[in-house]
Amino acid sequence: MRQQLVEVVKAKGITNKNVLNAISVIPRHLFMDSSFIDHAYQDKAFPIAADQTISQPFTVAYQTQLLEVKKGDKILEIGTGSGYQTAVLCLLGATVFSIERQKELFKKTSKFLPKLGYRPKKLIFGDGYIGLESEAPFDSIIVTAGAPFVPKPLLSQLKIGGRLVIPVGDDVQVMTLFIRKGPKEFEQQEFDKFRFVPLLGDKN
Repeated sequence: MRQQLVEVVKAKGITNKNVLNAISVIPRHLFMDSSFIDHAYQDKAFPIAADQTISQPFTVAYQTQLLEVKKGDKILEIGTGSGYQTAVLCLLGATVFSIERQKELFKKTSKFLPKLGYRPKKLIFGDGYIGLESEAPFDSIIVTAGAPFVPKPLLSQLKIGGRLVIPVGDDVQVMTLFIRKGPKEFEQQEFDKFRFVPLLGDKN
């Protein structure tokens, strides 16, 4: 079933072999409610706890491919969610810091990921809009929820040459890539449209 999913994702334009391998290896059904096990390897998003979703595998692969992850990259993930995207980044050899705004998901994923052998450097319960200044700068930042605007702290926490992949918009989001070219210079590229759950703010 995982290999069939890989073929579907590949047919939609994912070419990065490491990303495709991660999709083929990671047991997505374990990240979902047991009642959805028959759907785990369809290319669809599904509900998880706290009114959130586990992203469509194609979306995960799409964002990850835009990151151009290299082994050892220091990556900040905004929106841990189910932990599926986190697992993909860990499998690619990244050092992952991940922020989750929903306490229920944070607690669950903090225990769950290590049991599967995926060990992010740090999981944080916090506000993704402000990033993680204490660990900056990052090689890449990935935002896994729809942002109505691009948070300035995330741009400022990128290394020179670093990449921010963020879906920007309200009802429908445009996948947007920022590459930091200098202290105040960013190259911006826009890609396809997606639908994400909203990026939530202050956890208080």
